[in-house]
Amino acid sequence: MTPLARYDAVLCDVDNVIRRYDSSHVAALERAAGLAEGTTLKVAFEPETDLPLLLGRITPDAWAESVAQGLTALVPEATARELATALARSPFEADDAVVALLRRARARLPLVLVTNASVQLEEDLEALGLTDLADHVVSSARVGIAKPDRRIYDIATALAGVPAERCLFVDDTLENVDTALALGMRTVHFREAADLGRALQPLLGV
Repeated sequence: MTPLARYDAVLCDVDNVIRRYDSSHVAALERAAGLAEGTTLKVAFEPETDLPLLLGRITPDAWAESVAQGLTALVPEATARELATALARSPFEADDAVVALLRRARARLPLVLVTNASVQLEEDLEALGLTDLADHVVSSARVGIAKPDRRIYDIATALAGVPAERCLFVDDTLENVDTALALGMRTVHFREAADLGRALQPLLGV
């Protein structure tokens, strides 16, 4: 490995980095119900609603029920359930450019996916054809710890077999990136594939 890379492992988030969701159907339902676009997401990702899912304490179906309950103060119950169900079943796809970069990186050094996810993650990775993408997967729902808790970073670095200060951490959530930075990692606050490409350029020569 070229010394210019300055890292010996990559720790990468999944959602909004490797996987992209299509929320257009939810947005259309919100408009029809007279709600501001993004209202369903705001309710769904309130910590008291989202965290039990991410810690593996409830199923995605139970989470959708919680989202529906949170929406009933804004819309009729039937509409709330329709919105929550549409969100829980939002279609998703892999970002091919990101996947290609990560596969090239993994050919040279360990790749660990470290992600806040539900117990459905393994099934979703299989649906995406990505079960072989990484050396290890650290899912919050399986370890019972969610980012930005530093303990999930410790699990990931141990699996990578690389000290934190020799890891590149990639995530779309700034709070998670800040924790990695505090641990001494090189970081990428991901917005698009080009962000990852620039970070991997010294390693891949692209």
